[in-house]
Amino acid sequence: MKITFLGHASLQIEINNIFIIVDPFISANEKAKHININSLKADYILLTHAHQDHILDAEVIAKNTGAKIVSNFEIITYYEKLGIKGNPMNHGGSWQFDFGRLTMTNAIHSSSFPDGSYGGNPAGFILETNEGNIYIAGDTALNMDMKLIPLQCKLDLAVLPIGDNFTMGIESAIIASDFVTCNKILAYHFDTFGYIEINHQNAKENFKAKHKELIILEIGESITL
Repeated sequence: MKITFLGHASLQIEINNIFIIVDPFISANEKAKHININSLKADYILLTHAHQDHILDAEVIAKNTGAKIVSNFEIITYYEKLGIKGNPMNHGGSWQFDFGRLTMTNAIHSSSFPDGSYGGNPAGFILETNEGNIYIAGDTALNMDMKLIPLQCKLDLAVLPIGDNFTMGIESAIIASDFVTCNKILAYHFDTFGYIEINHQNAKENFKAKHKELIILEIGESITL
């Protein structure tokens, strides 16, 4: 499994030549100008919620690639009206895809489309595959529901927001990693805007002090599980 950071909360996950894009906000991100959305491969697009900084490039990528969008019912309904196919889900539900089993988890946040219309409930995803299991938290506060995740599967990686203000910050993310019993954390949702800028070295040292590994990738950089 290859995971590439595309900036902000955007990821590309490659599993056995199947490509998944998560929350594509790339074209308007000044820090991700070197990423060409028209060259991205995608078979699926996972959307955690409807905020613009998570869905901005979903329509273009889906129409370029024929990718299927996976999200909550309201978001899928929105994109189906644009002629884009989707797989609707809701909290606690799972579905077996060709890349693995996907479960939608709770997230404590808000969700509305750029025009202010209702975007359904925000969510995260657990992805279980033959190449490893990952938890993509989405935009969320620390919450006790995270303790349910290790009862379902053993994680190899937790992708957690650490930028604070709009989501968990570093201290809460450390507790979240305890809740999901995963000591390997990929950071996202940081640095894009002034409100969520972080000190990278300080963040890594805080996680290391708790015997955890915090991975902070440059935009376009990848890790392999």
